[in-house]
Amino acid sequence: MNPLGLLAAEEAEAEEAANGGGEEAVSGVQQIANSIDEGFGNVTEFFVNLIFGTEVTVPLGRPFPEDSALWDGSLVVLWAIVAAIGFTIYFKAVQFRGFAVALEVVRGKWSRKDDPGEITHFQALTAAVSGTVGLGNIAGVAAAIGLGGPGATFWMILAGLFGMCTKFVECTLGVRYRTIDEDGTVHGGPFKYLPVAFRKLGRIPVAIITGIFAISVMLFGVIGGGMFQANQAFASIAGAGQQVTGNENFLGDEVQALIFGLVFAALVALVIIGGVKRIATWTATLVPVMAGVYVLACLLIIAANINNIGDAIGSIISGAFSPEGIAGGVIGVIIIGVQRAAFSNEAGVGSAPIAHSAVKTRRPASEGLVATLEPFLDTVVVCTMTALVIIFAAPQSFLDRMDFIALSEEEQAAVPDDEVPIGDITLTQDAFETFFSNFSVILAVAVFLFAFSTLITWSYYGLQAWRYIFGKSTAGDTTFRVIVCVMVVVGCVVSFGNIIDFADSALFLCIFINVVGLVILAPVVKKEVEQYFADRKAGRLMEDPEYIEGPEDMVTVSRTRVKDTADV
Repeated sequence: MNPLGLLAAEEAEAEEAANGGGEEAVSGVQQIANSIDEGFGNVTEFFVNLIFGTEVTVPLGRPFPEDSALWDGSLVVLWAIVAAIGFTIYFKAVQFRGFAVALEVVRGKWSRKDDPGEITHFQALTAAVSGTVGLGNIAGVAAAIGLGGPGATFWMILAGLFGMCTKFVECTLGVRYRTIDEDGTVHGGPFKYLPVAFRKLGRIPVAIITGIFAISVMLFGVIGGGMFQANQAFASIAGAGQQVTGNENFLGDEVQALIFGLVFAALVALVIIGGVKRIATWTATLVPVMAGVYVLACLLIIAANINNIGDAIGSIISGAFSPEGIAGGVIGVIIIGVQRAAFSNEAGVGSAPIAHSAVKTRRPASEGLVATLEPFLDTVVVCTMTALVIIFAAPQSFLDRMDFIALSEEEQAAVPDDEVPIGDITLTQDAFETFFSNFSVILAVAVFLFAFSTLITWSYYGLQAWRYIFGKSTAGDTTFRVIVCVMVVVGCVVSFGNIIDFADSALFLCIFINVVGLVILAPVVKKEVEQYFADRKAGRLMEDPEYIEGPEDMVTVSRTRVKDTADV
C-alpha cells in the first residue's frame, strides 16, 4: 500500500461508516459537508497520483538480495532528498561549517547602517522562525508519528539537517536577484531567479515553467496555508473544549464546524481584504510569545523525563530502520518524515526567499547563512521536542494509533472503519494534557494564533503568485483573497487527510520546479559563498564586494560580442 493518501483513505472510510448507509438521517449541512469532502477527496486523489504517481526503483545490487532496493518510491520525494544531499556535498556542508558565522551575522557583526534592504538579519530570522514554529511542529509531527510511528521523527531530523543547505541556496539567490524600488520596497524570490535559471530554454518554456510554479504556490497557499490551518485550529479548539467540559460532542458536528469556519474566515477577511492591520499586528506580537510558551512547556516535560530520554531516542531510531507494519517499510517511513519536514520548514519550496530577500545586506551569501538556522531551529530542535513529548506521555490516542499501524495491511483492513484511530493534532494535545492539566486550552490558543498568522503570510505568498500570472489589479487581488476566505470555511468541514495529501502534492510540485532552478544556479551561489568566506578571512566584509557574474550577464556579454563583430 502506498503511504501517500493513507490518512485520507482511513478518515474517509471512518466518516462513511459514521454517516453513510442511509441508516441515520443527517442534516442538510452535513449532507453538503459530505458532498464537499467527497468531491475534494476525488480531486485530491487525482492530484496526488499526478504528483507522486511517478515512482522509481533504485536497486542495491550485489551482494544484497535481488529484490533489495535503496529506493522504491515517489520521484519527486527522491529528487528533494538527492538535491539536499547534493547541495550539502557541493557546498562542503556549508550549513555546518558556517553555523558560527551565521550567528555572527544575526548579531549584526558585519552589518552597515547603509546596507540596502528593509529589515535586519535578526528581524528576518525571528519573523521566519515565528512563522514556521507553528502547526508544522504541532500537527505535522503528530501526523508523521500517526502514519510512520516514532521512527518518522528520525527522518524528519535528517531531512531538516540536509534541508538547511537547500534553504541556504534559495535564500542566497533570493537576495542576489532581488530588485529594490526607489521607495526602498524589495521584491525577491523564485519569480526573480527562476526566469534567469531557465532563460536558455526560451521565453515560452520559461513562461510555462514559472507559470506552473506560480499555480503550485497558489494551491499550497490556499490549501496548506489556508485550509490546513483552519482545519487544525478547529480541531485543537474542539479538542480543548472536550477536555475541559468532558463533553465528547463539544463542537462535534458540521454545523458548528461551519460556524467556526465562517468566524475564522471573517477575521482573515478583515485583514487581507478590509486592511485592518491592527489584528495582524496584534497576532504578530503574540505569536512569538506563544511559540516561547510552547517551547518552554516542551523543555519542562523533557527535563522531568530526562531519565527516559534513552528509551525515547531508542524507539525513534529503531522505528526508523525497523518499522512494524508501516506501509512501504523503511522507505515508507522516510517518505513520511521527509514530507512532514518539508511542510514544517518549507526548505526548497520558494517561500523563504520572498521573505529573506528584504534583509539589509550587500552580500547575498550572508542571508543564505542566516537562513540555515531556520530549519535547524524549526525541524531539528522544535519538532524533536514535540516528538519526545508525545513519546514520553504516550496518551491512549497515541497507543491506539501505534497498535493500528503495527498491524499488517490485511489486519488493518479487517478493523471496522469507524474504529480506525486517526492521528492528527489531538495526539500532541493529549500528550500535553497528560503532564499539564487543561494545558490543551493554552495550546488551542497558540494553535489558533499560529494558524491565523501562517494563513495571513501564505495569503501574501499566494497573492504574489496570482499577480505573476494575472497581473496586479484591485479586482484580481480581491478575487484571490475571497477564494482564500472561502477555502478557509471549506477547510473546517473536510477531512484532515484529504487536506494534508493535497497540500503535500502542491508543496512537492513547488519543490520539484524550484530545486531544478537552484541546481542550475548553484555555481553562482558557490562563487558568492567562496567570496564571502575569503573576504571574511581577509577582513573585507565591511567593504563593498566585487560583483560576481551570473548567467544573466553571460547572455548580455555574448550579444555584445556578436554586435561588435557585425560592426567590424
